[in-house]
Amino acid sequence: MSTLDSEIKKVKSEVDRLILDELLPSSSPIPEVELLYKMMRDYPSRPAKGFRPFLCVTVCRAAGGSREDSLLTAACIELFQHWILIHDDIEDESELRRGQPTLHLKYSRALALNAGDALHAKMWGVLLSNERRLGQEKTLNVLGEFARMVGYTTEGQHMELGWVREKRWDLGESDYFDMCTRKTSWYTVASPCRLGAMVAGSGPGTLESLKEFGIKLGVGFQIQDDSLNLIGDQGKYGKAKSDDILEGKRTLILLHALGKAEAAERAKATSIMDKERGHKTGEDVAYVLGLIDKYRSIEYSQRRARDLMEEALAVLNDISWGGEKEAASLLESFSRFAVERQW
Repeated sequence: MSTLDSEIKKVKSEVDRLILDELLPSSSPIPEVELLYKMMRDYPSRPAKGFRPFLCVTVCRAAGGSREDSLLTAACIELFQHWILIHDDIEDESELRRGQPTLHLKYSRALALNAGDALHAKMWGVLLSNERRLGQEKTLNVLGEFARMVGYTTEGQHMELGWVREKRWDLGESDYFDMCTRKTSWYTVASPCRLGAMVAGSGPGTLESLKEFGIKLGVGFQIQDDSLNLIGDQGKYGKAKSDDILEGKRTLILLHALGKAEAAERAKATSIMDKERGHKTGEDVAYVLGLIDKYRSIEYSQRRARDLMEEALAVLNDISWGGEKEAASLLESFSRFAVERQW
């Protein structure tokens, strides 16, 4: 029986090989286009977790579909991840991605944006080629799910960026959950799972259950990601430590600390968070971290993540799978791993 770790790595290897050997161009006689191709292959060539393609392939197997039928769709989920991260890094002014300088710092903002656009276009083109294997109806269903996923993800990103831009602090847990559902849950769990089920030919009942499962687990996943940004091993996590504070992000951890803080503490913390990234000092970051530690906000947030995981598992366990039992078991293992991981 495959272990969770070995199966995630297996799917990631298969998808990487497909992307780098077959889907992305590698050379051009025109030097400028040669550089574009090099940039398009940059993030796909970096070490990454591979959770999303794993979910697509594993749900397809659990629902009675074939691994081979799901691989192209799974590869397109990775292409989506790559182009949206290029844009996300520019929007957040991030400096590290997967342990290396972000693409816009390696080259330029303009060139990085263009490379992201090229990957975006490539994603839709590859999805259309699915028709040869899946037929027209399934291909259109898959395209519709990708459109839904892109729409929700950009809505969530806009919410988060808007809160920072407008310096909004009148936010609570429900606001964070709504933003995370859109920004993270759909493209991290719900859509990858639903896409695998669509390839397998699952009905609307299973798709609706996977939506509920994905939204709950996706928020739990993001809460753990926010925790790792503050307490995780940077070498494993792949982004600069405390980057969320530098970017001014409204995480559940921070909102909890502000909700517990005294008026003077809250005023100082929000004034720090409202500074531009380049104007925040080490002392500023240390103050916010101290407040988070004082009110045990990471512990609180991780408890909420575990609660969401249990709710997600309850939904998952009610699904009647018609395929491989091993794949269904892997989905349960992944659900626990998603909020207990250390990277």
